[in-house]
Amino acid sequence: MVVLLDELYKVNVSDHRSETGVGPERGGEQEGERERGEQPPRLHKPHTPTVVLFLLPSPQKQISAVICFMASSSKMKRAVEDEDREEQFERFDDFTLASSWERFISEIEAVCRQWLADGAKNLLEKGAVCVGSSKSLYTVKFELKYAAKSYFMEYYFETNNDGKVVDWSCSLHDLQLSFGVKEFLVIAPQSASGVVLDAPEASKLLSAVAIALSNCSSLWPAFVPVHDPSRKAYIGIQNMGTVFTRRFEADRIGSQVPVKLMHLEGLHELFLSKFVFSPLDFSMHLFKVHFRMKLTYRTIPYDDDDELQGADVEITESGENPGGDIRNKTQWDDDCPWSEWYSSEDPVKGFDLITIWSEKLVESSLEMAELENASAHEAEKWFILPNVSSKFIDGSVGNTIGFGSQLDLLVTALELSFGAQFMEDFVSVENSGSDNLKSSAVIPPPTVLDRVLKDLFHDGLQLLHFTEGEHKNSRAIKGAPLESLFSQFCLHSLWFGNCNIRAIAVLWIEFVREVRWCWEESQPLPRMPTNGVIDLSTCLVNQKLHMLAICIEKKRQLSKYQDGDENKDRVSAQVEEGGQVKGSSSATIEHGNDIVGERERSSVSDGLHHPETSVSSFHSEAEDVVTSAELRPSDRVRRGSAGVEGMMLLKSYQNMHVPLTQDPPLMTEDMHEERLRAVETFGDSISFSAQLEREILSSDMSAFKAANPDAVFEDFIRWHSPRDWEDNNFGESGEVSTNEATEGSKKDWPPRGQLSERMSEHGNKWRKIWNDVPALPASEQKPLLDPNREGEKVLHYLETLRPHQLLEQMVCTAFRASADTLNQTSFGGLKQMTTKMGQLYPTMASTLKPLQANRVFILSEIIEDLRRLCVVFEHVEKLLTVAASLHRKFLQVPRLSEVIFSDYYNFYQPRMGSGSVGGSGDMEFDKRHQVRRQEREAVANMFTQPTANQSWRKVLSMGNLLNGHEPVLREIIFAVRDRMRGSYYAASTPRAFQKEIETYRMYICGTSNDLRVALSVASCD
Repeated sequence: MVVLLDELYKVNVSDHRSETGVGPERGGEQEGERERGEQPPRLHKPHTPTVVLFLLPSPQKQISAVICFMASSSKMKRAVEDEDREEQFERFDDFTLASSWERFISEIEAVCRQWLADGAKNLLEKGAVCVGSSKSLYTVKFELKYAAKSYFMEYYFETNNDGKVVDWSCSLHDLQLSFGVKEFLVIAPQSASGVVLDAPEASKLLSAVAIALSNCSSLWPAFVPVHDPSRKAYIGIQNMGTVFTRRFEADRIGSQVPVKLMHLEGLHELFLSKFVFSPLDFSMHLFKVHFRMKLTYRTIPYDDDDELQGADVEITESGENPGGDIRNKTQWDDDCPWSEWYSSEDPVKGFDLITIWSEKLVESSLEMAELENASAHEAEKWFILPNVSSKFIDGSVGNTIGFGSQLDLLVTALELSFGAQFMEDFVSVENSGSDNLKSSAVIPPPTVLDRVLKDLFHDGLQLLHFTEGEHKNSRAIKGAPLESLFSQFCLHSLWFGNCNIRAIAVLWIEFVREVRWCWEESQPLPRMPTNGVIDLSTCLVNQKLHMLAICIEKKRQLSKYQDGDENKDRVSAQVEEGGQVKGSSSATIEHGNDIVGERERSSVSDGLHHPETSVSSFHSEAEDVVTSAELRPSDRVRRGSAGVEGMMLLKSYQNMHVPLTQDPPLMTEDMHEERLRAVETFGDSISFSAQLEREILSSDMSAFKAANPDAVFEDFIRWHSPRDWEDNNFGESGEVSTNEATEGSKKDWPPRGQLSERMSEHGNKWRKIWNDVPALPASEQKPLLDPNREGEKVLHYLETLRPHQLLEQMVCTAFRASADTLNQTSFGGLKQMTTKMGQLYPTMASTLKPLQANRVFILSEIIEDLRRLCVVFEHVEKLLTVAASLHRKFLQVPRLSEVIFSDYYNFYQPRMGSGSVGGSGDMEFDKRHQVRRQEREAVANMFTQPTANQSWRKVLSMGNLLNGHEPVLREIIFAVRDRMRGSYYAASTPRAFQKEIETYRMYICGTSNDLRVALSVASCD
C-alpha cells in the first residue's frame, strides 16, 4: 500500500514540475531549503484539481496522509501570474513535526524515564509525599497539559518494594487492594471531580500512558478514574513484559444490591461468568477458584442523644456546664472520679473486629454456601481496631469539656482579677467592669448557688482523710488537700457560671458568709480538721480555715465547760502517796490512783502533747540551783494526769504520771512572717524566739507539777528531755536508756543517774523556770492560743482578701485538686499513663511556683505559662480518659488494653506539642492488633445481642453472623491462576522460566446496600 502511494506521489510531482517550469534542479533546491528549516513555496491553486493521496512516515513512526491538488497545464500560467501579483502562497503541512498528541506522549515518557532513573531513594529526597497513614507508600505528582486541558500524573511507590503484595494490609492503597498491584500510575484531570467523564477522552489518556510506558520498557500499571466520583470507577492497563497484557476495570453499585449478590454463592457465580461462556456450565463443570475473605464486624455505638439532651437542660436551668447531676441513664464513666464534676464523652466509641479467612481452593458454589454459614471463630486470624473519637485524635484543645478547659477559664479570671481591689467590686453594678464583661460573665441563679453551698457546708460534715488519693508529688504544689473545704470550693468554682470572675466573686462572698455563720454559731467547720498542726506547705487560705476550725472547736469546748455542772467538773481524787490504802498492805502501790476531773479531760481534747519535740533547750549563764521543798504525800493532790508513764519519781516512791498539756500556739504562714519581721525590727531573734518557747515550757512544767506533786526538776527532765538524763549504767557508752530498761520494776528504786552537763550547769534557765511556775493543770492555765482573737483575725483576712491574691491561690489549688482527682482513676497497669501522671506534677509545680512564692511577677508571662500548662493538662486528661475507657472494656483481657493504649500513646504524643489544629491532626488512628485464640471469647462477648432499635436492618441479609451481628464490611478475592511463558523479546521460553500468574482476579467489597467490584484480566494480545 505504501509502495503504491509512493509511486503515485512521484508521477504527479513530475507532471506538476513540467507544467510549472520547476525542474529537478529546482526540486533539489526545495529539498535543501526544507532541510535548512525554510518554508517550501506554495503550489498555485489549480482550476480543475486532481486529488492525490499519499502517506509519509514521520520520526515517531506514525503515518500521515496528504491530499495534493494538481492543476491542469492549460490554466497554470495565468494562475501563476495571478498568484505572483497577489503574493499569496498555499503551504504544505510539514509532517516532520510532531502533533500535539505525540508531544503529550513524549512528555509522559520523559517524566516516567526520570522517575525510573531516580528510584525510591532519590524521589524521597525530592519531596515525595507519604500517602495517608501508611509509612511506606509515597507519591510524586507532575502536571501535564493537552488540548487546552490540565492533567496531573501521580506515581505511587513503596520504599520496601519487595515485589510481594499483602492482600489485607490496612496500609494498602485502594487500587493496591482492588487489583493486587504494588506500584502504579494514575492520570486524571485537574478538575473538581478529578475524574474523566468522557469515555473517548479516558481511552485516549490511557493509550497515551500505555505507549509512553511501553517506550520506557516499564511494567507499571496505569489507571484513569472515570464516571462519577462516588462510583470509584477506574480503567487501567499494564504491560506484563510478556505476550500478556493485563486490563483493569472497577465500578460500584451504590443503591440496593441484588439479593443474589448478597450471598457468597451469587458472588462466586458472578466471577465465573467472566470466563465461562454459558451459565449452564456452572453446575456441570468444576472450576478451581482461589478464595480469600475478610469480614469486619462493628460493635453497636453508644447512643449519646439522651445525654446531650440532659446536658442542655442542665445548662439552661443552672448556668453550669454539664456535670452529671441530671442523667437519664447510666453513663460509661459513672464510677470514674471526675463524674462528680462532669460527664466525659466516651473516647472509644466501639471496636472493629476483623476476621481473616485463609486462602481456600473452591470448586463449586455449594462450598461457598457452606462458608457463608461458618462461624467467625473458624477464621484464621482475628484483629481488633478501636474506633477512637476524632476529638481524642487531632491533638487540638478546647474541643472537650473537662478540667483542662475549665482551668483555662480560671486563668482568664486570674488575669481579670488585677482590675479590682475587692471581690465585691465585680458583683457591684457600678464597678463590674465593661459591658462586654457583664454580658459574658453570667451569674447562675440562686438555686444553683444554694446547691453548691449545701454541698460544701452541709454534705461535707463527715470525717475525711486528706491524704487518700493524693499523688506522692502533690505536696510540691502549694494548694490545699483534695477533700479540704477550700479545695472543694475551687473545684465548684470551675463549673459555677462557667468559671467567670463575676460568678467566682458571688460564690466567694457567700462562702465567707457561711464560714462566719459557723464561727458565730460555734458550728464545726466542714471538711477541715479540728486538731493537729497547721500544714505550712498548703496555701494560706487553707491554713486560715484550719486555724478557724481549731478555734471553733476550742470555743465549743470552753462553752461546754461553762454550761456544765460545776460540781461534777470539779470532782478529783485524792491519792495517798507513799503509804497504803485502808485495808491494803503497806507494800501495795496503786497504779491508777488518780482521778482526772471532767474539766481537765474536756479542756484538752487533742490528746497527749509531748513537749520533747516542740520545746527548745535554753543555754544561758549559770544561776543558783534551788531545790523543791519536801512535802508530805498526804498533802499532795494529783490533777491533770493522763495516765501512768512507767517511771518512778526520784524523791518519792510513786509512779510518774504524764500530764495533760496545752497544745503549742498555732501559727499560719503570715504569722511566722510577721514574727520574722518583728525579729528584724527588734534585732534580737534569740530573745524573741525564747519568749514564745518560755511560755510553752512554763505551761508544760506547771502541768507536770500538777500531775506529779512530789516531782523534782530532775523528774521533769527525765520525762520532757530524756537525752539530758544520763543513766549511770549506760552513761559511759553514751546511750540513753529507755524507761523499761531503767526502771523495769519498783525494786530498782530509786533510779540512778544524773543530769547532763548543759542541764546541771550553774544558772540554768530551765531550773529557774521550774522554781517559778506554780502547779496548775492545763485546764486552769492561761491559754497559749486565744480562740476568740485568732478566729476574728481569720475572718478579717477572708473578708478583706484582694481578688488577685485569692485567684492566685485558687489557681494553684484547682490545678492540684484536678490532678489529684484524675489520679484516682483506675486504668490498670498502663505504664505510660503512670509515667505521664508522674511528670504532670513537677510540671505544674514549676509553672505555679511564681504564684506560690508571693513575689512580684510579670503578669503577661505568667498568664502565658499558665495557658501552656492548661494545654498540657488537657492532653494528659485526654490520655487518661482513653486509658480508663480501654481498661473498663478489656477487664477480662488486660493485654489488649495495654497494647492498644501503647500504640495510641505513641500516636498521640507527637500531637501534644502546641495543641493547634492542623498538621497531622487529620490522620486516623487505625492500628489494629491481633487477638489471640484464648482471648477470642472475651472479645466476642463485647458484641452483645442487638435489640430491635439497635439493629441496622430488620432482616439480616448476609451470613457469617457473630452473636447476631452481620458484617459491616465483606471483602472477597476470587482468582484463577495459570502458567504462562513467552515474551516480547523471544519466540519461546524454556519451561524452567514458566511463571504462574492470575489470569482472572476479582475483588469484591461491600454489604447489602453497597457493592464494589474490581476485575483484572490477563490476556494474550
